[in-house]
This record gives sequence, C-alpha cells and structure tokens, in this order.
Amino acid sequence: MDGTAGGGDVELMCKTLQFEHKLFYFDLKENPRGRYLKISEKTAATRSTIIVPLNGIVWFLDLFNYYVNTDERDMFSKELKLDTKVFYFDVGENKRGRFLKVSEASVNRNRSTIIVPAGSSGEEGWAAFRNILLEINEEASRFFVANQQNVESSEHLPGLSDDVGAGFISGSGHSSLPVPVSELSLDGLVDQLPPQDDGGSIGLSKVIRADQKRFFFDLGSNNRGHFLRISEVAGPDRSSIILPLSGLKMFHEMIGHFVEITKDRLEAISGTNVRTLEPSQR
Repeated sequence: MDGTAGGGDVELMCKTLQFEHKLFYFDLKENPRGRYLKISEKTAATRSTIIVPLNGIVWFLDLFNYYVNTDERDMFSKELKLDTKVFYFDVGENKRGRFLKVSEASVNRNRSTIIVPAGSSGEEGWAAFRNILLEINEEASRFFVANQQNVESSEHLPGLSDDVGAGFISGSGHSSLPVPVSELSLDGLVDQLPPQDDGGSIGLSKVIRADQKRFFFDLGSNNRGHFLRISEVAGPDRSSIILPLSGLKMFHEMIGHFVEITKDRLEAISGTNVRTLEPSQR
C-alpha cells in the first residue's frame, strides 16, 4: 500500500474497478501540499485522470448516491466547487447506454474528464464506483485516525484536573450518535470508562472534517483523571486542547449556544459547494 510515486508523492492506498470495457484506478496519495485522490480511467485507446482533494471524497460520494438513487427523468447536471477546482457532473447517453461524465476544471491543469457507464440493467456501474469511493473514505478515516494516535501517544500529556464530569462517549463499540449530556450520570459515565493508565488513548476516538481541516476527538486518561483531547489538523500543522471531563458539559452547552445563534447562517451555507445546473448554464 505504501510507495513513492513520481514527483515525491507517497501512495497511501490504491484500488481498481473493472466495468464493461473500462478500467478505473483509484490512488490515494500525499505530497507536501496535502492528500488527494487520483482517479484514472483507462480504455484500450485512452487514459484520462481527475484529481480530487481529500475533502472532496465525501462530496463525490454524495453526488454518486444522488445519481444512483434518482429517477432518470429527475436527474440534473451538478457543479461541485472544491478549493480552486470545479467539477461538473453530466448524464449522457450513446449507443453503449447511459453514462456519467465527470469533468475537472482548474487554474493549474487542463480540463480533464472521465466517463463512468451506468450499466446495461440500471445504475450498477455508478453503484460500483460509489462503493469504491465509500471503501476509500472509510479506510482513509481509519488510517488517519491511527496515524494521529501513534503520533500523539509519544507526547507528554499535560496535567489535568482531578475532577471527572459528565459528557458523552462515542467510539469503537458505541453508537456513532452523541448521547445528550442530561442522559448520563456522573457515576454511570465513570463506570463505562477503562481504568486510568499512564497517559495514553483508551481507544475511543472520532474524526470530523470541515473545509481543509480535520478534528480528532480522543478520549484518554492519566493519573489525574479522564479527559477529551481535541486536535486540529490543517495540512502539516496540528494543535490540541485538553478538556477534563468536568468541563465537557459546559463545552457542550457553549457550542450549542453558538449553533443556535448562527442557525440561520449555517442553514444558508449548507450545500453551497454543490449547485444544480440548468441546460442554459452549460
């Protein structure tokens, strides 16, 4: 899985998809500017490639889900803006059948296009392509979380308060949904936590992405109590804050306060990366 490609890029994982007369290569790579997914379409005569920023994989998943699950009569062309790139998604048809044309336009490289066939009996080609994207997204998340924990496990953890307060736990073996603070008692929470150790992670972790940043949430402990470490990662830069469990309830309430007062603005900006295109706009 590991290897160095041309130009100093490091290959993190790769997958292939054979469908009809086409072969697609999916290569997750890393260079000093960040991580990205390289998707190449190869036929007997041609090869074309699009480059998707790491934060675009989830958007590609959403759009392929849209085309897989939407009735043919209700499908629209879509435009996806990511950083300095714009991706266009257009459904077409030729003698071989329906296809999805995905084009990348950016200031740094010439426009490039891949063609994903729908399949002869539905959208099985689009679904297979979507499933590969889903596998890459899940494996990348696990890889990056494990890498983050390995780096942080060697760090000295600062001293924490002896108090242990209520919060929520979400991680391996637990529901992915946060548990409301009001539903957890202090005694119940402490009973669920593993014994304290010398300062490492106890395996309860989550990661979220926002724009170009990733935020890691790791539940840990040291000889002074349990804590939540929140790490912000943007490219090569990383910084962390440590919250004793006694502060989680206040932290939760404060974030809820700002979510509430900015609710209208958040609703307005959600989904702005993707735009439906009318025929006259193309």
